Amino acid sequence: MSLDVSPELLAQAERGPVDQADFVATVRDSLPYAYRTVEALSARLPHTDDPFVDDNTPPTDAERGQLLRALAGNAIRGSLERHFGVTLAFMNCHRVAAFRPGTEHEAAHLEFTSLRSQLLNQTPELRDC
Repeated sequence: MSLDVSPELLAQAERGPVDQADFVATVRDSLPYAYRTVEALSARLPHTDDPFVDDNTPPTDAERGQLLRALAGNAIRGSLERHFGVTLAFMNCHRVAAFRPGTEHEAAHLEFTSLRSQLLNQTPELRDC
């Protein structure tokens, strides 16, 4: 299970729509490494003229698992993007990048998410991540 969902939040989901802030709090508490990584990137982005900021720090297996659970699922990823006001990109099980929203069709985002970039960023150490 990727999130530690409180009985109250589960009951909210069973009744209907879930409050965004409650969901993000659950993500923060359940996936603290992933949350802190996105939080740090979103804090750095406004202070640079670069098209994106990224974190390429190889995490532990547990931390990598958090990143995978947070960024591979549309609901969690989308909630983090809305909460922090960024667009996220993810590569090689650990490289997370934050872009300004609306830049998904600009050169830097297209290059980061390209097939070429994925191939050039392969390493034997990350083959089984």
